[in-house]
Amino acid sequence: MSTISPTINLVGYFAAACTTVSLVPQLARVWRLRSARDISLVMFSVYSLGVILWLVYGLCLHFAPIILANAISIVLSVAILVLKLRFDRK
Repeated sequence: MSTISPTINLVGYFAAACTTVSLVPQLARVWRLRSARDISLVMFSVYSLGVILWLVYGLCLHFAPIILANAISIVLSVAILVLKLRFDRK
């Protein structure tokens, strides 16, 4: 793999921050409302699988922005999935 410039690395970190932070309002809303009825279980499951695969990809490439963003995104997306299953059961 070729060396990546610091500027491109910053773009990667910024993109990673944007996509990862975008899950926080959804998680907060599910927690606050105690409902995830409007979230598609299939879509969020496929999304979570995609995040796991991105993490594996980032680990294989040793590319920190991909690893960091997807490790955090997995935690957030799995939290949303767990709350969806928990709250939808009621």
